[in-house]
Amino acid sequence: MESKKKVVIACGGTGGHLFPGVAVAQEMKRRGHDVRLLISEKKVDADASEKYGDLEFDTVPAIGKPATLSPKIIPFIWKMLKTTAKCKGLLKNFGADAVIGMGGFTSLPPVMAASKLGAKTFVHDSNALPGKANRLTAKWCDKVLLGMKEARSYFPQSEIEITGTPVREELHSLPSRESAAKKLGLDSSLKTVLVMGGSQGAKQLNTLVVEASKAMPDIQFIHITGNFDHDRVKTEMGENCPNHRLIAFCDDMPSIYAITDLVIMRSGASSLSEISYLGLASILVPYPYAADDHQTKNAEVFAAANAAVIRQESELDAGMLVADITNVLTESDNLEKMSVASAALGVKDAATRVCTVIESV
Repeated sequence: MESKKKVVIACGGTGGHLFPGVAVAQEMKRRGHDVRLLISEKKVDADASEKYGDLEFDTVPAIGKPATLSPKIIPFIWKMLKTTAKCKGLLKNFGADAVIGMGGFTSLPPVMAASKLGAKTFVHDSNALPGKANRLTAKWCDKVLLGMKEARSYFPQSEIEITGTPVREELHSLPSRESAAKKLGLDSSLKTVLVMGGSQGAKQLNTLVVEASKAMPDIQFIHITGNFDHDRVKTEMGENCPNHRLIAFCDDMPSIYAITDLVIMRSGASSLSEISYLGLASILVPYPYAADDHQTKNAEVFAAANAAVIRQESELDAGMLVADITNVLTESDNLEKMSVASAALGVKDAATRVCTVIESV
């Protein structure tokens, strides 16, 4: 084993940053290193710190960058400097040898602080089109790690490693389809569609799925709505949807994935890494307000590989959704081909690759 290191992972703010960070922490700990995770004060991060009780967490203020010419830019800079100072103190107290940011402006202050302290620094970007925050953070990094090779050209001055995006340990081994169905109260014999709107919301998509499911009584739906939209969607469903299971929030994704044949979801990079790791076909509806429309770029990678169907929310209706689901699940061997193509995009050892890069530097 490499000599024992102290590694800080900045990964808070959204599940897309948090869960890959947890995966890296789990692998680093398995290798015998000391690890701390820096997360935001958001609920998603607080819930994770409780669920992953074997990991150690510290909180730092989440920072979202306003437009450069906005009057809010000065308070942003002041807050970022304060957060960087706090991070510097945390890193010194821990004795950090290396810091890796898993993306977003929550990663910038810890990486800047680590660079000033002489620690090794890294940033990981999961998307085909990297965010502005990561492109800025890269200026303070020894290496930039990428989930998709399509992002390479956005870091012309950086040393690059293509690692894939790490996936949490609990997804490495799923329960059987039958045991998952029994646990969830579902029918293992039915074709099953998982619907996930993502942390940023999917009100229109949720409504279209309800309309589609009413026209497909022989298909089983597991629909994760998010806490804010659950009651509204439940009202829209009414009483006549026996094969449509509604869930506000799920902390047992291994069971959910185990019974899933097809996923309808946004195209955030972390979720895509999970379904490709598991070899699941998908219908992707990119979040229309994502920065620089980066979710469409992610979806295009999967569509080009024939692992997914892309539908923009502005053009999608319930009839089109029914046709797409039918085409994937019942026409010839479409589902099998898409599943194989999805699995080919997955990087099974992404966490191992990330940790090996950190150890080697």
